[in-house]
Amino acid sequence: MRQCYLLFIILSIGFSGTAQREIAVAQRAYEAYAFKPAQDIYERLLAHGIENADLLKRLGNTYYFNAEYAKAADKYGRLVTSFPEEVTPEYYFRYAQALISSGNPVLAEAMLNRFSELKENGTDKRIGKYDQRTDVLSEIDLNSGRYDIFEFSDNSEYSEFAPSFYNGELLFASDRDTGNLARYRHTWNRQDFLDLYVASEKATGSTKSSKFSALNSRFHESTSVFTQDGATVYFTRSGPVSRISGNAKSSIGQLKIFRSKWFMGAWSEPESLSINSDAYSTANPALSPDGKTLYFSSDRPGGQGASDIWKVALRQDGSLGTPENLGPEINTPYRETFPFITSENILYFSSDGHPGLGGLDVFATEISNLSHGGKILNVGRPVNSPQDDFTFIFSEDSKKGYFASNRPGGKGKDDIFGIIENIPLSFSCEQEISGTVRDKITNEVLSGATVRIINEDNVEIATAITDAKGQYLINRDCNLGSFVRASREGYIATEEYLTASSGKPRIIDFYLEPETVYGGYGDDLAKLFQLSTIYFDFDRWEIRADAEIEIMKIVAAMEKYPSLKVTVNSHTDSRGPDAYNLWLSQKRAESTVKYMISKGISPDRLTGRGYGETQLINPCSNGKSCSDAEHSRNRRSEFIIQE
Repeated sequence: MRQCYLLFIILSIGFSGTAQREIAVAQRAYEAYAFKPAQDIYERLLAHGIENADLLKRLGNTYYFNAEYAKAADKYGRLVTSFPEEVTPEYYFRYAQALISSGNPVLAEAMLNRFSELKENGTDKRIGKYDQRTDVLSEIDLNSGRYDIFEFSDNSEYSEFAPSFYNGELLFASDRDTGNLARYRHTWNRQDFLDLYVASEKATGSTKSSKFSALNSRFHESTSVFTQDGATVYFTRSGPVSRISGNAKSSIGQLKIFRSKWFMGAWSEPESLSINSDAYSTANPALSPDGKTLYFSSDRPGGQGASDIWKVALRQDGSLGTPENLGPEINTPYRETFPFITSENILYFSSDGHPGLGGLDVFATEISNLSHGGKILNVGRPVNSPQDDFTFIFSEDSKKGYFASNRPGGKGKDDIFGIIENIPLSFSCEQEISGTVRDKITNEVLSGATVRIINEDNVEIATAITDAKGQYLINRDCNLGSFVRASREGYIATEEYLTASSGKPRIIDFYLEPETVYGGYGDDLAKLFQLSTIYFDFDRWEIRADAEIEIMKIVAAMEKYPSLKVTVNSHTDSRGPDAYNLWLSQKRAESTVKYMISKGISPDRLTGRGYGETQLINPCSNGKSCSDAEHSRNRRSEFIIQE
């Protein structure tokens, strides 16, 4: 499987003499993804006492990306202990993953915490999920036990992975029989080159596989997918790898997707797709049920991380559109790969960027809900394990599927396993929210209080009324973030924001303050907003000192009610040309909004509009004789709660 991953890390190490020459050789090998030769040199240097952060990073990576997690953990551990000031967040993450996969969850948790501390600025989208790791593991437990698992009968002492459905048979990749010729060995992990094999899909008994010779070459062939009519196949093939010298990128055999068609009883010469490149890899094809979209994994520019899942339109004439990244809901700064689409448009893929049990885990999501924050489920045990689990395929019709894993107990480096689904995955998520509403001063229960679920667009989704004991019960869609708001006449409403979660029931008790605590304003925010009108100097739009105090009242209210959105309506007096006053009022609206944003209010919660002199609040219109004090009442910004 490791032949399918490419790692782009360019570091330099400075030494002298023989060590420097060996480092240079190792560096060229490493940058060309010839990890095993590089590994030998790095280990020899370590044995002679030559050690620094860059060497340990690279050596750890050569093990990590070949799924030798115990050895990777050892090298990353030396890196963290000896050179902590040179450890970037991704190495704490890899160290944690290696520890999980090699059976040290306690130390792994500490490394994940350190990873979170270093990435607390929010640039890594997985931090929140890892901060809630207990909930994640609970969710994995909920999804576990859905499958019966059996071992594919034709696994060997070599690697078998990338199963694919083909006309009632099973296509898969293996390096079991490529002649053991050194010139055909891939330097990534020194395993023989991969070929495609075919076997009866009912491979629970003794099965003899044979080569799918029509597509095999002297290079790697691996992940494949067939159209529904079986007349077209898309598959992964590696390009040639030249001698390691000069520019490392030019010596890399990039992975590419090829297409072949069944014509007059034979498969056509495979053609390279237009989305391929010598500068990056394009691999692991999957097809939408209607055959109009090709999904794939790639490390091409414009992605989220080390490898991402992309899609591209397949036109009727066979040409391809422009690749589109599936975005940050699916893709993380790490590895997302091996997509598969079922007949019901469920996307299965493998990732070590979403929280899991260790290494690569298999995840599932509904494609139709990707753009709406759709839930991404870890499919749980026994499919997932502390090791790498990948190339998952599944048929809803037969409730049967296959995947590959490098877990202990198999016959080879990677083995294929079959599954039977007993309980389907559920993507709907309903969370039960319950609790009690009380008077904050007296602690008495409040019957007749209203508890609402309000979505992020400020739309009410559900309502409940507290009973005689002040208790309520309400449900929400836990795939989405939402507000839970409690209110009662004579009291100030309060609310709590809930993020998307696993659906575990929550208890939320509310303590409402009587209106009198705030001088009678209470829950009638409109009064507060009306009294917080601000005023401007003649022909000016700058915020005055007295206006800052009033604006901060509105800011405080918006901080208390995170779902509240506000419109700023600004005005002028009647003096001056109408067109100029309209422009001036718009500047006042923009100035007010800008000030509120500077105090931490999100721009998407604010709008501003200028009305010029069209909404005077006194008779001081054109031609009327008024004092400056009377005119000043019209030079204002008002705050309106958006419905």
